[in-house]
Amino acid sequence: MVKEVYANIYQIEVPLPDNPLKKINTYLIKGAEKSLLIDTGFNHILSQEILMEGLNELGIKLEDLELFITHLHSDHSGLAAFFDSQGVKVYTSEIDGLLINEMTGNSYWERLMEKVRMYNLDLDNITYMDNPGYKYCPKEAIEFQLLKEGDQLKVGDYTFEVIDISGHTPGHIGLYEREHKLFFGGDHILDQITPNIAFWGFQYNSLAVYLNNLGKISQYNIDYLFPSHRNIIRDHQRRIGELISHHGKRLEEILNILKGNEKTVRDVAKEMKWSLKEKNWEDFPSPQKWFAAGEAMSHLEHLVLVGKVERINKEGVLYYRLN
Repeated sequence: MVKEVYANIYQIEVPLPDNPLKKINTYLIKGAEKSLLIDTGFNHILSQEILMEGLNELGIKLEDLELFITHLHSDHSGLAAFFDSQGVKVYTSEIDGLLINEMTGNSYWERLMEKVRMYNLDLDNITYMDNPGYKYCPKEAIEFQLLKEGDQLKVGDYTFEVIDISGHTPGHIGLYEREHKLFFGGDHILDQITPNIAFWGFQYNSLAVYLNNLGKISQYNIDYLFPSHRNIIRDHQRRIGELISHHGKRLEEILNILKGNEKTVRDVAKEMKWSLKEKNWEDFPSPQKWFAAGEAMSHLEHLVLVGKVERINKEGVLYYRLN
């Protein structure tokens, strides 16, 4: 489905097969000489067909198109290699661009299995082949044009500033149009659902980075915030307040779970409350166990870094207890 959501800005809904999100909002900013597409959907034939139908409906030729990838997740970057192969210039951040290209080989995913051990997900027989990132990511390396905060992209009547909104991923970026008060935020701020904040490494407090960048965006003058999922947001400060409150409650929930015996990441994730139709951990689909454990881990590590929780490594499996 294609609809104009602002002057010369179109939303193309792209399906995400076999995924609870169901679809992604990609955006096309139409210009006289060139147009800019924001994100792509999965590396899946259905996603590609619907996206190309939308571009054709808008009269967009690939030779006049550029692509902006907000972050590395496969529902956003999955078709980046396809567009790159067609001669489309593809923009993203240096950090996520490097990771997207690493994901085209098995070594990245084999390293990911170290987290299975750390989280104690061995009990669930989880493998990287269960991860939708592995299934639907690009399969060929991409020659990215790398962007950093403060860089500008001009499309038609719009001048967009690149904004660092890392946290959801290490190199998540968005686009801000100051004159028209528009913001394309990928998965940084979503309506109705909360972005997954996963663990990206012990050197990186992903939750703190995410919360700091929420605070940064709350200071921006924004009339229309265009997210990658669900509804366009007209009151970004209200929604940011709700997201900050949500993570505060998550931290309190985990502290309560840790009262008593030390627990693994899996133990904590299993006791947390999730908005899923499946109510028992054993019934969670494998991808949801990945996401739940990653979010539990990011919050646990935040609590370690602020001194409220202690981490213990027992033969590669991590345990956490209150300080």
